[in-house]
Amino acid sequence: MDFLISSAQAQAAGAAAGPGGLSPIFLMVGMVVLMYFMVIRPQSKKAKEHRELLAALAVGNEVVTAGGLLGKITEAGETYVTLEVAKGVELKVQRFQITQVLPNGSIKSA
Repeated sequence: MDFLISSAQAQAAGAAAGPGGLSPIFLMVGMVVLMYFMVIRPQSKKAKEHRELLAALAVGNEVVTAGGLLGKITEAGETYVTLEVAKGVELKVQRFQITQVLPNGSIKSA
C-alpha cells in the first residue's frame, strides 16, 4: 500500500506548478505586439507613401528610379512611364520603379 501513497503525493506536488502556465502566453503576446510596432507598421506606412507618390506622378516631373536613373517624365501611362534621360534618349520604365520625385531643375545641375 505504500506505493499508492507515494504516487498520490507526487500528483499533489505536480499540481502546485500550474499557475506559472500563463507566463509564456504573455511573452508570446508581447512579441507579437513588438513585431507589429517595429516591423509591420513602419513597412505599411512606407508602402502607403510610395503609392501616394506614384499616384501623384505627372508629365514634367523629374524622378529617380530604383536603378538610379535620373530622368524627366515625358509620358505617363497606367503601368509604364517614359523618361527622358538625355536629350533625345527616352526609356520606358515600370511605374513602381520610381522611388523619388526631385525638385524641378535638379537634373540640369547634376
